[in-house]
Amino acid sequence: MYAVIKTGGKQYKVASGEKIKVEQIAADVGQEIVIDQVLAVGNGAELTVGTPLVAGASVKATVVAQGKHDKVRIFKMRRRKHYQKHGGHRQTYTELEIGAVTL
Repeated sequence: MYAVIKTGGKQYKVASGEKIKVEQIAADVGQEIVIDQVLAVGNGAELTVGTPLVAGASVKATVVAQGKHDKVRIFKMRRRKHYQKHGGHRQTYTELEIGAVTL
């Protein structure tokens, strides 16, 4: 059984036992969270699509880790103008282990 969930403004296709990295969620490591924004639930050839959410569907997940992705380098330059600007960004994430998908 799999589900399409929405969290952090993005959509993820998840199944039981998978690990995914999502936008940061305010939760402690080891805490179990329930994601109730389920857009679709599938089981083999059977698919239930919500309008926009599937009523009564939820996904239980456990927080495995909190962390930061690799640094993205930002470099701006104007040729012949003696202008260079350096920067960087590290996006935070929450790693989830998907438990049960319930309909």
